Amino acid sequence: MGYLRIFSPHPAKTGDGAQAEDLLLEVDLRDPVLQVEVGKFVSGTEMLHLAVLHSRKLCVYSVSGTLGNVEHGNQCQMKLMYEHNLQRTACNMTYGSFGGVKGRDLICIQSMDGMLMVFEQESYAFGRFLPGFLLPGPLAYSSRTDSFLTVSSCQQVESYKYQVLAFATDADKRQETEQQKLGSGKRLVVDWTLNIGEQALDICIVSFNQSASSVFVLGERNFFCLKDNGQIRFMKKLDWSPSCFLPYCSVSEGTINTLIGNHNNMLHIYQDVTLKWATQLPHIPVAVRVGCLHDLKGVIVTLSDDGHLQCSYLGTDPSLFQAPNVQSRELNYDELDVEMKELQKIIKDVNKSQGVWPMTEREDDLNVSVVVSPNFDSVSQATDVEVGTDLVPSVTVKVTLQNRVILQKAKLSVYVQPPLELTCDQFTFEFMTPDLTRTVSFSVYLKRSYTPSELEGNAVVSYSRPTDRNPDGIPRVIQCKFRLPLKLICLPGQPSKTASHKITIDTNKSPVSLLSLFPGFASQSDDDQVNVMGFHFLGGARITVLASKTSQRYRIQSEQFEDLWLITNELILRLQEYFEKQGVKDFACSFSGSIPLQEYFELIDHHFELRINGEKLEELLSERAVQFRAIQRRLLARFKDKTPAPLQHLDTLLDGTYKQVIALADAVEENQGNLFQSFTRLKSATHLVILLIALWQKLSADQVAILEAAFLPLQEDTQELGWEETVDAAISHLLKTCLSKSSKEQALNLNSQLNIPKDTSQLKKHITLLCDRLSKGGRLCLSTDAAAPQTMVMP
Repeated sequence: MGYLRIFSPHPAKTGDGAQAEDLLLEVDLRDPVLQVEVGKFVSGTEMLHLAVLHSRKLCVYSVSGTLGNVEHGNQCQMKLMYEHNLQRTACNMTYGSFGGVKGRDLICIQSMDGMLMVFEQESYAFGRFLPGFLLPGPLAYSSRTDSFLTVSSCQQVESYKYQVLAFATDADKRQETEQQKLGSGKRLVVDWTLNIGEQALDICIVSFNQSASSVFVLGERNFFCLKDNGQIRFMKKLDWSPSCFLPYCSVSEGTINTLIGNHNNMLHIYQDVTLKWATQLPHIPVAVRVGCLHDLKGVIVTLSDDGHLQCSYLGTDPSLFQAPNVQSRELNYDELDVEMKELQKIIKDVNKSQGVWPMTEREDDLNVSVVVSPNFDSVSQATDVEVGTDLVPSVTVKVTLQNRVILQKAKLSVYVQPPLELTCDQFTFEFMTPDLTRTVSFSVYLKRSYTPSELEGNAVVSYSRPTDRNPDGIPRVIQCKFRLPLKLICLPGQPSKTASHKITIDTNKSPVSLLSLFPGFASQSDDDQVNVMGFHFLGGARITVLASKTSQRYRIQSEQFEDLWLITNELILRLQEYFEKQGVKDFACSFSGSIPLQEYFELIDHHFELRINGEKLEELLSERAVQFRAIQRRLLARFKDKTPAPLQHLDTLLDGTYKQVIALADAVEENQGNLFQSFTRLKSATHLVILLIALWQKLSADQVAILEAAFLPLQEDTQELGWEETVDAAISHLLKTCLSKSSKEQALNLNSQLNIPKDTSQLKKHITLLCDRLSKGGRLCLSTDAAAPQTMVMP
């Protein structure tokens, strides 16, 4: 609008508006103001004058003040010293002591069509056109190198020496291109260029110490710091769109601070490329400066594009308020003692009654019940099965959840032993009101052609219970186990009198008809066959159960040792249920034979062999993959080469290596499948060995739980942590503590790292030793005092 204003702002209280006396001068210059600079622009004096650039005019004013004798304060006058009418429309200007003149400043104006016009105070010196010009960019003068810097429309920083500008061909002779070509010394040549790949908003040249000066260029997306010769000192990628910037002196040696304003109303302060501070402004700054106003150093002055001027300060005024001393009153220690005792009593009661959290009976929050359907699904839900038989049956399991209170984020997860498979194993519920009942159902079927290690499934519900103190809720878990029917994985089969593996279970009650124990598995109804029954697993194994007619014994036999487990376990469970229904309390089973450790060790060796094989295959695969990548690199280098060398059968080698990689990957995959199957068989055999040890030594439920924890620590076998080393560590610990013979054994330290062993001999030795110690009267327990050596009771 052509107004020029001079302000002398006073510190104001927060919330006060602008003071009227802050404005020293307001002049209407009638033409839009492009730029204002202060320097030694008038000849004969070194006083500072004000240069104002209009689009077609450059005016230089002197500003003087007179002391006011009224409350309105000092007054300012502005007087025009001289003006230059411009032949071309101006864009911006810069000033400085061009060519090293002393005691005065020269002005250089860049026109919109790319002409640099130099004025020596009151007189016009010369004009030069910039080569290859399209659009004007920011312009700055470096006194150290005596050159002008701008950013051209080719998106590169260009530097022109003042000497070259002064001696180049005059702008008026621009048309004489032929002469320019002949007198090449007169052409305007650029000193150096640097491509920054974007338009620049501003250029600033800073030299705080004598040794080095820096050129700062603010691009639209990046912020550059260059040396005098155009090399990049550093650059910073900006995540926002900048609007203005100002480099200023830093407190730490060798670094420069920079203020950068952006279009998100923010002001960022960088020390070189490190963001040190960011602050919010009420407007978008288009110009920023730092000054010393009224003895307050470091005032940041920002100007918005709608004329909002703000002086702000990074920091706080010192607080002069001091809290007055409180009148000390007499303390009554007796009252405090009584109060303290009462509080301690309350704390003690709370800790006694409810622990850390307010505990309520978990069963009250949520009831979980599982019902397994006694019959198969009418249409089998089995999909993608790999079992040899035509039709694999499935059975439906129903889980019912009933809540008493409001619960959040209830999640039901169901687990069954592989190769059993669920049609769905995850469910989520919201219990927004009390006493809701939710029921979900899913089917279970056998997916692969081997036998699972257990027929027990587990339904686990995790939920959060909100309390007054904790609205997010206390996380809780509740679980419910269920048993799947034997007929899901087993069919009636032909009994066999001969088999390579047999175990005999003794009972203390008269034998029970196998037809009444396994009602769904009778293949013949002849009376002479009631004491023999055959089972055929869907996975292919055949098992025979024989009940003695005269003694109280049952024999289970099969071709594979691990296949005995499920039928043996089922037989014992069904015998216990049968006698419970009869009202017999003292029914007991026992095992008097030797523990079949040799057959068990064969399974361990097979599993371990597969693990070692897997490691070797993975190493080979890794080697082949490295080789494949190396050949690829060589080939790529050959193809990229400008003068390609012959391939020398590298393509054949690549093809061969590729086939090897694929074959090895298939082998690794197959080995993993075999390993998984082997681990399931090993788990079955382990369950059987634990059962036989428990029946042999008549172990209590707690002791059986310790054995299970030692022998079955893992749900899944991985390369990093395998079954063998984990079990070996657990059994060694039992031998060292509750089964130790002497204090010397207890002093042995276990290896803290679990690594894959060289072979299984150590593990087999420890398992044998465990059975030996148990046979000599050793007992399993986990209490600390059990570490004392026990007196062995010989049976």
